Amino acid sequence: MPSHVSRISLFKIALVAGSALALPQAAFAQDGAEAQATVGAESGTTAEDIIVTGFRKSLEAALSVKRDSVSAVDAVVAEDMAKFPDQNLAESLQRIPGISIQRDGGEGRAITVRGLGAQFTRVRVNGLETIATSSDGASANRDRAFDFNVFASELFSSLVVHKTAEASLDEGSLGAVVDLNTGNPLSGKTGISAVLNVQGSYNDLSKNVGPRIAGLLAWKNDAGTLGIALSGAYSHTDTLETGNNSVRWSQAYFNSVDGTPCFYSVPGATGGTPVSSGGSYRPSAACDEASLSFHPRIPRYGKVEHDRERLGLTGSIQFEPTDRTKISIDGLYSSFKEKRAEQWLEVLARSNERRFNVVDPVYDDNGNMVSATFNNAYVRTESYLRKSETEFYQIGATWDQDVSDSFRFTLLGGMSQSNADIPVETTIAYDNKTANGFSYDYSDMKSPVLSYGLDVTDPANFQLAEIRDRPSYVKNRFKTAQLRTEWDITEGATFKVGAVWRRYNFRTQLFQRDTAACGANGTKDLILGQVTCSSTVYGLPVTSGISQIVNLGDAGQSSGTTDQWLVADIAKAAAYTNLYDRTAKEDLGNNRRVQETTSGGYFQFDFKGDLFGLEYAGNAGVRYAHTAQKSTGYTAGLAGTVSRTYDDWLPAMNLAFYPAHDVIVRGAIAKVITRPSLGNLNPGGSVDGFNYRVTFGNPFLDPYRATNFDASVEWYFAPGALFSVAGFIKKIESFPVAGTYVATLPQLGLGRDVLGQSTPAYINYDPNQEYIVSSQVNGTGATLKGVEVALQLPFTFLPGILSHTGFQGNATFIKSDADYTITGPATSACTRNATTGACALTGVSAVYTQTLLGVSKKAANATLYYDDGTFSIRGSVSYRGPFVDGTSATGNVFEGYGSYTSVDAAIRYKATEWLELSIDGNNLTDTYRYRFTDVTAERNYENNHFGRTILFGARVKY
Repeated sequence: MPSHVSRISLFKIALVAGSALALPQAAFAQDGAEAQATVGAESGTTAEDIIVTGFRKSLEAALSVKRDSVSAVDAVVAEDMAKFPDQNLAESLQRIPGISIQRDGGEGRAITVRGLGAQFTRVRVNGLETIATSSDGASANRDRAFDFNVFASELFSSLVVHKTAEASLDEGSLGAVVDLNTGNPLSGKTGISAVLNVQGSYNDLSKNVGPRIAGLLAWKNDAGTLGIALSGAYSHTDTLETGNNSVRWSQAYFNSVDGTPCFYSVPGATGGTPVSSGGSYRPSAACDEASLSFHPRIPRYGKVEHDRERLGLTGSIQFEPTDRTKISIDGLYSSFKEKRAEQWLEVLARSNERRFNVVDPVYDDNGNMVSATFNNAYVRTESYLRKSETEFYQIGATWDQDVSDSFRFTLLGGMSQSNADIPVETTIAYDNKTANGFSYDYSDMKSPVLSYGLDVTDPANFQLAEIRDRPSYVKNRFKTAQLRTEWDITEGATFKVGAVWRRYNFRTQLFQRDTAACGANGTKDLILGQVTCSSTVYGLPVTSGISQIVNLGDAGQSSGTTDQWLVADIAKAAAYTNLYDRTAKEDLGNNRRVQETTSGGYFQFDFKGDLFGLEYAGNAGVRYAHTAQKSTGYTAGLAGTVSRTYDDWLPAMNLAFYPAHDVIVRGAIAKVITRPSLGNLNPGGSVDGFNYRVTFGNPFLDPYRATNFDASVEWYFAPGALFSVAGFIKKIESFPVAGTYVATLPQLGLGRDVLGQSTPAYINYDPNQEYIVSSQVNGTGATLKGVEVALQLPFTFLPGILSHTGFQGNATFIKSDADYTITGPATSACTRNATTGACALTGVSAVYTQTLLGVSKKAANATLYYDDGTFSIRGSVSYRGPFVDGTSATGNVFEGYGSYTSVDAAIRYKATEWLELSIDGNNLTDTYRYRFTDVTAERNYENNHFGRTILFGARVKY
């Protein structure tokens, strides 16, 4: 594949480089390549501009933010103009104590703060709460989580993480509030400032080179009253992901095991003849052992190509006509496009095991059929293409006014919108339903052997059996208006009062063009030439003209694994089947809307002084939030809308004591909330008018409510140095779990028209009739406890060049327990139906205790650096321990990810005052990401890697 350099649009290069657009408007240098970083506007971190010149200075600037705040705050500050410390915002955030990241396609996408996942973190851009939604990864983000991979890191000057709540800080977070700041043009030097950063990005797995270009152009008048800045960043990368996947493991009945038939024409212990379809299961030692064991549902190897293109633009105008008045207007635009192409070779065991004949099964101590040969197997090759685009834009304005020496206000308003569109999400499958000789061996769970009993490169061995296309669209929109006032009552005492109005709209739409070649409305009606469907003809003929050969390459596969196969060429096969000429049908069951309007306000006292010679500072107050939700979903094709309101009073207090000039002891307590997941609020589902049951979302879910306790000790024992220990407890009152409750249809926002007209419920309709509703309900709570330890130490006490070295590191330890009701594995191969006497594999439901989802018990980061002002080099190691992220399915108990360690490095050389050369290396050890299903057995879910990425380039500054 040609490199991206040959494919990049000249127009886009001109747009970015020619306009000198690039990094944060905040990081405008003064004479010595110095930059200022403006930090959060609400928690005592606004008073100072912080001067930075290099990596060491950026660490000192972040330390100043932390030290000067009364509440628990951590920050990452840009090294200089167009020099954010990492290539990805999430990668920078993971270096903050208590923060771990979730990777996607080799990039950081979402964060976990102190054990709580992305949906529990609120993100603000230039002071405005927002959501950036991407369609990257295995699925689009349709929840409250913020996707950090939408933005180029060059657009920002600082990240500030508020770990404890304040009454004046926006509510909605159990974990943290993260501020992304693009800057302040009036903090720069007088006249014109400009910077251009050009890099090439090389991935050693895809073997492709792509451009990464960033630039900045800013101006400030001689009087220092007017500043204007434009910045922008463009990148185009092509990375590869290869590995294996099982799509979970499950229990199932097979047709036969080592020649022993498992199904007979006559039920019972004896009699009848073996049958290959239908019939009744007959227990036997061989069949029982096979059916109760777990086998991979869709064992496969494959490759995934991530072709990503980002364009980001920012603009800022600041006007400060007097020392008492400042007006700022900020705008941000980001476009993130991706083509994700997947090619898989697999056996579709899922729901097809009844036809399989098992030979030579081998079982391990965890109840797994770790190796076997399947005859009459369902072999499939799968080609998948998704084209997605996220567009994010935000416009905001701020008016800061000092009315008098003791009274001031800030008026803030703006709107943002994030559109995540997937116009193409196509899968085309080639099938062979009668393959013999497929064998697998998962003795090494991370590197199984998969070998096929037929030539999987021969078109004659396959039929084009299934095509799918599922376009979807997600929109998030915020509108915000906020007034903040401050009154200095006396020396060391300030009273703050504010009001806020915020409207959030969410909408997701899904469509389908799914069909099977011999389905009821199959592709046979849309192509030239009909196919005659039969037991052996179930699809369209496969030819080399609509196909391509896949070479697996380096996927960590064991010797003996098949590494070449045939897949559909999406464009040619779609044209062959007229796929895109089919009318897409709206998938109403998965479409929904939520409108959430929040209004309220706060009051807060900030104070400082000394008590018996002990200096202290603090704040205390209460925030009130009135939430009005309106949710719309579909039941039986009919829209239903449910409205509700709820109120929260959220007191918060932060205290800081200063027993010595270099020691701070902090404590905090606060009531906090996170509003329910958007998917759970869906007032749609299905209604059974015979049994008076409803399967439904729950628009009446309460928010997650918790009480947070925090305490820390910080020792600033030398310039630029810190040793700190922080402890935290989060007492979560409740979180949604699967359950049932009783309600009438009107209470659910439904009417008679959702019932089938032949059902008793319709014929004898009674609006007071109660139904058993299966849904998410407000479950019991959980407690999360943790400790963070951090050390930042410049080695200035060492002799010679060693005095230019330093260390930054942290470790987090978390303990949490919650109870989950899960349907686990079947324990009997034949649970008989009381009426028919037929056997069934029935999972056993039980309560399991586990950590909260997404919580790693251990995480650590460390950076060792050298920086003498001309030459700098640093290496970073990041570790995240294993964690469960879901309750799993198909009889497995929890699923999640194994531990993950990444190694990064960066080298900088300042050739002149205006020219700097750089080399960055990400994921230098090419670590594999292992995902497991079942927390005890740790069965393979997937194991994949993304290669190393090397960036090389130059930076020019004026």
